[in-house]
Amino acid sequence: MKPRDNLRAIPQVTNEREERKQDMTKTAAADRSASRRLGRWLTPIALAAMVAAPVQAQRDGARRLTPEQLDSLQHKHVGMPGALDPANLAKPRPKPPFDMTGTWFVDLSAGFNKFMFGPPYPEFYAEGQKALAEGSAARAQGKNYRDSIGQCYPAGMPMIMTRVWPIMFVQLPTVVYMVAGFTNSFRAIYLDGRTHTDPDLYVPTYNGESIGKWEGDTLVVTTKGFETDHHWIDIGLPVSDEFQIVERIKMVNSGNTLEIEYIMTDPKNWKGEWRNTKRWDRVLESDIGEVECTEARNANLPGTDRGQETLQKRGDEK
Repeated sequence: MKPRDNLRAIPQVTNEREERKQDMTKTAAADRSASRRLGRWLTPIALAAMVAAPVQAQRDGARRLTPEQLDSLQHKHVGMPGALDPANLAKPRPKPPFDMTGTWFVDLSAGFNKFMFGPPYPEFYAEGQKALAEGSAARAQGKNYRDSIGQCYPAGMPMIMTRVWPIMFVQLPTVVYMVAGFTNSFRAIYLDGRTHTDPDLYVPTYNGESIGKWEGDTLVVTTKGFETDHHWIDIGLPVSDEFQIVERIKMVNSGNTLEIEYIMTDPKNWKGEWRNTKRWDRVLESDIGEVECTEARNANLPGTDRGQETLQKRGDEK
């Protein structure tokens, strides 16, 4: 090795030592944590692992992966077959009362604002009261309030259900898959008898973890495990880590309408139950295509903060 090359190698060795030290620090921090909301702070760690995996693969790309390494990459939930496991799909089950497979659009015949889940509203505590007041003041001035969706944050449940775009359901014996036309938001409602994941292990998501069961002619879905960061209902109403939704889903109108009653609770943000019933009409001439949210393109949407800024700028230039 030339002297100059040797000098180049020194910082590389130092960096590798620093990386190992950082890895040890992260591991120690993980071992010390006993928080009930483990899943919440696991999010950045999981993200770091996802980023680190390709880097490590590039370093060791010529090496064969061991069965254990391959197994660790497959995101298995030990002890529970996947919803698409052929053996799980083939298990004998009672015939469901209806099949949600299809494309649907929320019924807005009574007015565009029916995409919202209130009013009426429950009795909000301090944060909810503040959001109602600030949101009303912003709208009175023609401004947006908590325009997180316009910044490409996920709409999250329940708002993803009514985002004025079609949604599609594909129903199988073990699961109902949903893809929304709005940003292709994904949701799975598991029907295979599994229970909710231990909250100490589950990583919160904007659409939560949904478990369904049949009660007569109604599909009852309980969803919890929500990410709360920039997750709002209606115009900026917050949710907490105790937010839970129960949906009672029925098919009416000769199979052409879905009726869903929402029963939402969040003991940190409002008193009792927040109830609302909505309908979706079957759409026969529509499909869900690929949709991505890029904040720069939101400059063309007047309903977003970025779009309002663009309109203001164009007005000033005239």
